[in-house]
Amino acid sequence: MKELELYIHIPFCVKKCAYCDFLSAPAGELEQRKYVDALIKEIEFNRDEFSGYLIRTVFMGGGTPSVLKGEETARIFQALRGNFHVDENAEITMEVNPGTVTKEKIVQWKESGVNRLSIGLQSVNDEELRMLGRIHTYEQFLDTWELVRAGGFDNVNIDLISAIPGQTAESWERTLRTAAELGSEHLSAYSLIVEEGTPFYDRYGENSGNTGNWPPLPDEDTERRIYEDTAGILKEYGFHRYEISNYARPGYECRHNLGYWERREYLGLGIGASSLIGNQRFHNTADMEKYLNVCKDMEKGKEQFGRQTFLHEDMEELSEKDCMEEFMFLGLRKTAGILCSEFRKLFGKNVEEVYGEPIRRFTGQGLLKREGGMLRLTERGIDMSNYVFSDFLL
Repeated sequence: MKELELYIHIPFCVKKCAYCDFLSAPAGELEQRKYVDALIKEIEFNRDEFSGYLIRTVFMGGGTPSVLKGEETARIFQALRGNFHVDENAEITMEVNPGTVTKEKIVQWKESGVNRLSIGLQSVNDEELRMLGRIHTYEQFLDTWELVRAGGFDNVNIDLISAIPGQTAESWERTLRTAAELGSEHLSAYSLIVEEGTPFYDRYGENSGNTGNWPPLPDEDTERRIYEDTAGILKEYGFHRYEISNYARPGYECRHNLGYWERREYLGLGIGASSLIGNQRFHNTADMEKYLNVCKDMEKGKEQFGRQTFLHEDMEELSEKDCMEEFMFLGLRKTAGILCSEFRKLFGKNVEEVYGEPIRRFTGQGLLKREGGMLRLTERGIDMSNYVFSDFLL
C-alpha cells in the first residue's frame, strides 16, 4: 500500500495568543460538537479515494485540540480507524496546552491510540508568557507535565519560542535548560515572527511605532546569540538537531514532520487544512460556515462531489520544476540533508545536472557538504539557510 500522512485541524482555543495568526478562535461546546460532526463527514467522504493508502502518521493540531471534550476526540479517532487503514505502529501526535488537560482526557487519548503529545510551553518566564498572551503560568505547565507523564506518555515534545519582547540571552538559556532538564524526548525551538493581523503586529509591525510602551524586541546581537547558543546547550542534554528548529533524543524525531520535509503525501482534514496528493497541492476552505455546509451536503451522495468541490481551494498542479525546488529547500532543512540517489530516482537526472552551479558555489563557500551520497548544509550553512535556499529556485 502507498503511505499517507494525515493532518487534522482543530480550530478552537481558550484564548487567542497575541502572536498567533493560525486559523483558530474560542468556541463553545455546541460549536465544537457541530465541527466534529462535519469533520467526521469529511473523513467518511475520503474513505474510498484513500482506501489504497496506509496511514503512517496522524497529527492533530490547531488551535488547541485538547480543548475538545475527551468524548469528541474519541469520536474523531474512531472515525479515522473506521475509514482509513491506520498502521498499528503509526505515530499519532496531539497538540495540547496547559490548562486544558485532565486525567480523564489523558485516559481517553491513550484509549484512542494517541502515543505522542506536543505541549505548548513557549517560556518558563511568567512575564514572557503574559507578553505572549498565553493562558498559563510555568507552574500550570508543570501540573500538565506531571499529568501526561503519570498518564503514561513517554514521547512528548515541548514547544518553545525565542526572541520574545523583553527577552535576554540569559532568560532564553534558562528556558532551554529548564525544559531540557524535565527529560522530554523532543524540543521545538522557534523564533517569534511578527505576523500581520495579530496584536503583536499592531505593537511591533513596521508602522506601529510601539506606542503602548511595550518591551522592545531583542536586538540583532541578542537574537544572534540566542540562535547560536541553542544547539550547543541542548547538545549538553543529549538532544541532536535534526532540522533547523527541531531537536530530539535519538529515536524520537517527529516522523510526521519529517514527512513534510521529505515531500511525502499527506491529507489535511478540517477547516483550512492543506494537502499534497501526488503532485497536487490544495487546502480546505477557511470559511467555517462554508466548511460546515459542504460537509453536511456530502450526505446527499458522493456522486455529486469530486475532489474539486468548493471545500478545496487553490488547487495547484506542481510542475517538475516546482517539485525539484521543493525537494531541495524542504529536504535541506534536515541536518542529514537530501539523498542524491533519491533525486535521480524521482527526476531521472543527477542533482548536479540541475543544480551544479549553486552546489559548487556553496560547497566552495563552506555552506554545503557532499558526504556519503548525501548533500547537506554545514553548521555555517544552517545559519545562512534562507540565503542558500533562495538559489535553489529555478
